[in-house]
Amino acid sequence: MMKLSVVLAILAFSSVPAIAATATTPDFGPNVLLFNHTMPSAEIRAQIDKIYATQRRNEFGPERNAILFLPGNYNVDVPIGFYTQVLGLGSSPDDVSIIGNVHSDAAARNNNATTTFWRAAENFSVAPTGGAMQWAVSQAAPFRRMHVQGDIVLHQNGGWASGGWMSDTLIDGNVAAGPQQQWISRNSEWRSWTGANWNMVFVGVPNPPEGEWPKPPYTKIAQTPIVREKPFLQIDALGNYRVRVPAIRIDSTGITWHAASTPGKTIPIRDFYIAHPNRDNAATINAQLAKGRNLLFTPGIYDLTEAIRVTHPNTVVMGLGFATLHPVNGAPAMTTSDVDGIIIAGLLFDAGPTESPVLLKIGPTEHKSSHAKNPISLHDVFFRVGGAGVGRAVVNLEINSNDTIVDHTWIWRADHGAGVGWAGNTSANGLVVNGSNVTVYGLFVEHHQKFQVLWNGNGGRTYFYQSEIPYDPPDQASFTSAPDTNGWASYKVAGTVTTHEAWGLGIYSVFRHPKVVLTRAIEVPANPNVRFHDMITVALDDKGEITNVINDTGGPTAVAPHRLTPQVTNFP
Repeated sequence: MMKLSVVLAILAFSSVPAIAATATTPDFGPNVLLFNHTMPSAEIRAQIDKIYATQRRNEFGPERNAILFLPGNYNVDVPIGFYTQVLGLGSSPDDVSIIGNVHSDAAARNNNATTTFWRAAENFSVAPTGGAMQWAVSQAAPFRRMHVQGDIVLHQNGGWASGGWMSDTLIDGNVAAGPQQQWISRNSEWRSWTGANWNMVFVGVPNPPEGEWPKPPYTKIAQTPIVREKPFLQIDALGNYRVRVPAIRIDSTGITWHAASTPGKTIPIRDFYIAHPNRDNAATINAQLAKGRNLLFTPGIYDLTEAIRVTHPNTVVMGLGFATLHPVNGAPAMTTSDVDGIIIAGLLFDAGPTESPVLLKIGPTEHKSSHAKNPISLHDVFFRVGGAGVGRAVVNLEINSNDTIVDHTWIWRADHGAGVGWAGNTSANGLVVNGSNVTVYGLFVEHHQKFQVLWNGNGGRTYFYQSEIPYDPPDQASFTSAPDTNGWASYKVAGTVTTHEAWGLGIYSVFRHPKVVLTRAIEVPANPNVRFHDMITVALDDKGEITNVINDTGGPTAVAPHRLTPQVTNFP
C-alpha cells in the first residue's frame, strides 16, 4: 500500500485531495487514472484526452484503461473509447457529479456505431452539456448505476447501433433509442422512452414505454425475478478503499440506490489480491486464491499458461479497465468450484492460438449442489475468439453450477480483425448451460460455428437474446447440423429439457457466400413447458435466409431489398 499523495505524484497530479492525510490507496498500476475534484479541470481533461487519443480507434489494440473519480464535483468533458472504464468511487452515483460532455462516439464512419464495443460508464452522475448525453454503443458497453440529469441518446446523429445494456440507472429525462437495433434495460428508471427497432426488452422497469410486441417491438417483464447488482469499488469518508457487494434482490423493480447506498455487504480492499499484468501469472494468482483472498485485476492483458482456479465460496473476482485473460497454450482461462456465492465481474476472456476446450467454466461437469440461496453470479463478462489475433476455443462459457445468474455477457467469435476465417478462429459454441435454474439477462452471442447457445439444463430463463449467426460458412455442407437441417440453430434447447422460458429474442443472418441458409433460428423440444416469447429474425444482407423463426414456425426471411422480418409472439 502507498500513501495517496505518493500515487498522485506518480501520476503527475498537481494537488492532493482532502482525504490524503488519512488515506492510503492500493497500487492500481500505471493504467489507472485517479482524479480528485480539487484538480484543475484542464489537467484532468488533458490526461483523459491522452487516453482517448489512443483508444478512440483502438478496436483490437493491447491498451487497457480505467479512469476513477473520487467523490466530488467536476466540470470536465469525458470521451470514452475502446477498453476504457470510467468509474465513480462513491457509495451513490450522486457522490461523483460531472458537469460536461460524457460521451461514447461511433467508432466507424457515417455515424455507424455497430462496432463501438468494450467501454463502460459506472456509478456517477452526469449533467450533460446541452441537456443530452450521447451513448452511441453496441455490444459489451455496460451503462450501470448511472444518474443522467437530462436526456440520453443511444446513437450518433441517427447512425446505426447494435447495443446495448443499461441497469440500475436513473435518467431524469428521455431515453432516445433511435435506430438502435436492440436494447435491454434492467431495473432502470426514466421520465420517458422513445424509439424502437427490432427487439427492445424492459425487465423490472417501473415506467416502460407504451405499446406491446410486435408493434412496437417492446417486451416488458414487470419484475426482475432474481438478481444481484455488479460489485463496485468505492471509498469511504476516511479514504478507505473497499468493494461493495450488493445483496440479492427478488422480484425487484427500479434502482437500488434511492436511499443513497445500495443494500449489501462491504469488503475492505485489503482482502483482495491486486493483480498486475506485468507481474502476475496464473500460479501467483492461484496461490492467493487458495488462501481465500478475493481478486482484483488491474487493466492489461494476462497471458495464462494454466487456468485461474476459483475454489472458495463467496470469492469476488473483479476486473478494472477490461482486464483481459488470454490463455496461450490451450488451457481454460478460468474455472470455478461448485460452491456458493462466487462473483466474477468485468473481465474479457480472449481465446489464444492453441484451442482451449473452454474459456470460462462455472462448476465441474458433475454438478449436484443447489445455490438458490446464494447463487454464483457473472456480471459484464465478455468473450472473444479472434480479432486481435488468431483465437480458438471449443466452448466459450460453460455453466454447470445450478442457480447461476448471468448479468450481461457478449460472447463473440470475431467476424473482422486479425486471424479471422472459417478455419482460423474456430469456436463451436458460445454458451453451454448444463446446470439447472440458470437465469441470464442480456445474452449476446454471435458467429460461432455450431449452436450459439446450447441449453441442456432444466429451469433456464433468458431475458433478451441477440445473435448473429456466422457470416462465413463457405458452403452448405460446412454448415449442416443434421440430415435435412441446414445450419445450426442459434438457440438450441436440448430434447431432454422439460422446462425453459425465454423473452425477447432477435436472430440475424449476414451470409457472405451464396446458397447458404439456416433452417431455423431457434430449435426446442415440443413441450408446453418450454416457452418462448417475442422473437424476430432478419436477413441483413443479400444472400441466404433463415427459413423459420422457431422449429417450423414463423416463415422465412427475405433478403434485401425485399426484406421480411418474421415475428412470432408466443411458442408454443
